[in-house]
Amino acid sequence: MWAVRDDAPLPMRPSTLVDPFGRAITYLRISVTDRCDFRCSYCMAENMQFLPKRDLLSLEELDRVCNVFVERGVRKLRITGGEPLVRRDIMQLFRRLSRHLDSGALDELTLTTNGSQLGRFAPELADLGIRRVNVSLDTLDADKFKEITRRGDLPTVLAGVEAARKAGIKVKINAVALKGVNEHEIPDMIRWAHGLGMDMTLIEVMPLGEIDGDRTDQFLPLSVAREQLEEQFTLTPLAHRTGGPARYVKVEETGGRLGFITPLTHNFCEGCNRVRLTCTGQLYLCLGQEDSADLRAPLRASPDDDLLRQAVIDAIARKPKGHDFVIERARPAAVPRHMSVTGG
Repeated sequence: MWAVRDDAPLPMRPSTLVDPFGRAITYLRISVTDRCDFRCSYCMAENMQFLPKRDLLSLEELDRVCNVFVERGVRKLRITGGEPLVRRDIMQLFRRLSRHLDSGALDELTLTTNGSQLGRFAPELADLGIRRVNVSLDTLDADKFKEITRRGDLPTVLAGVEAARKAGIKVKINAVALKGVNEHEIPDMIRWAHGLGMDMTLIEVMPLGEIDGDRTDQFLPLSVAREQLEEQFTLTPLAHRTGGPARYVKVEETGGRLGFITPLTHNFCEGCNRVRLTCTGQLYLCLGQEDSADLRAPLRASPDDDLLRQAVIDAIARKPKGHDFVIERARPAAVPRHMSVTGG
């Protein structure tokens, strides 16, 4: 049950959350669970130990945190995981957060998903004002997909993508570039995505969390991938931005957009406008650093949000300038927490 709270619409306002380097924080990514129905080889160990459910913020608590950020000028919320759509009753949170779209206080409410549950939820997500989703998909080969995800079913994911498109949700495909795994498939994936009117983004392997293999074996610099693509395509730089770290080009032969997220070969920290909330209430100020702020304690210390607001303000005041991922230092991991803990 949701507690009775003041749901008066929040007025539009500029961000009052500005870090020590003058960057306005307008983007909050919220991990609602560390659990996932896949075990992608570059993201998780096969036998993951997940958090006890009692450690997770309730859906009401997640809503309270989001409300504080929105009232301070955050304009974009992205729901992540793990896999966010496996959290029980997750649509209750989407319904609550959609009020900020209705009031105009929020520009965008969106999510990143592996697509496994998208077929079930796409129509309601569209009804609530979700206009865009990111689907993580690294291959169109069913056997390779099973190998990468260890338990995923490609036809189910593709059906979810189609359900989202049918509901009027714009889909962007996120693919992690994996050396010796999918690098030769990337051109065909671009043609497929662009042929359906979907943008696509390539992402370098991020050295977060211990996995069963060696990430140096997986790492494909996107500078190398781009050189390979330029043997087949004409790539024209674009000024297009979606609020995240991707830099985009137009693929002239397909007419579609292709993004590059390069945390290792080209640090994207200078324009960072985002922070990440974990499902346990830890606010990470930088994806590639361990410093975080505990928002769960002030959240639970008082039924009003004064302590929570101050904790958020104090945290942003110590946001670092950037990360320093280096793949050679990724043994066993540059940062010990898994990506599924921080949120994709």
